[in-house]
Amino acid sequence: MLFRSLEQIRIDFSPEQDRLLMRIASSDRSEVLLWFTRRCVRLLWPLLVKMTQSAPHIAQQPLPEARDALLGMQREQALSQANFGRPYDAENRERPLGAEPILVARVNTGRNEQGKHVLALLPHQGQGVTLGLDDTLLHALCKLLQDVVAKAEWDLQLTMPTGPAPVNADAPRMLN
Repeated sequence: MLFRSLEQIRIDFSPEQDRLLMRIASSDRSEVLLWFTRRCVRLLWPLLVKMTQSAPHIAQQPLPEARDALLGMQREQALSQANFGRPYDAENRERPLGAEPILVARVNTGRNEQGKHVLALLPHQGQGVTLGLDDTLLHALCKLLQDVVAKAEWDLQLTMPTGPAPVNADAPRMLN
């Protein structure tokens, strides 16, 4: 199922299932429920980080420090545009893929014709969901995952690349 008009994403930890439940809502009042295991998140995270780094203005930078700094700026800008305060609207939603959550077993990534990131979340067999994500949605999804995985206590470190370490003005310096 291709989500063309993504409206909201919510991710919660279910202690009883020891899984994450992702709820994806579209503006046409449909909703898809997806389960993520710890293993799936561990495999998904590097793909999401790679997607964030694939923007041409970031990927073309020759220095890793420059790529990381640009990625950090892009992340800050994207998260400032995301609306994390709006409550998830689950009222009167149709579930075209069924009432029970789909267990995500496979993930595919890429870009579509419009240059948006594409994230396909698929079960072992059957139909899954494909999301078109701009940079704001991609970084928001990463932030949601980071926050909920920290609460799940899965001992996973979902970190984004960071820029160069700050220079300590008091540290001795050597000039060649």
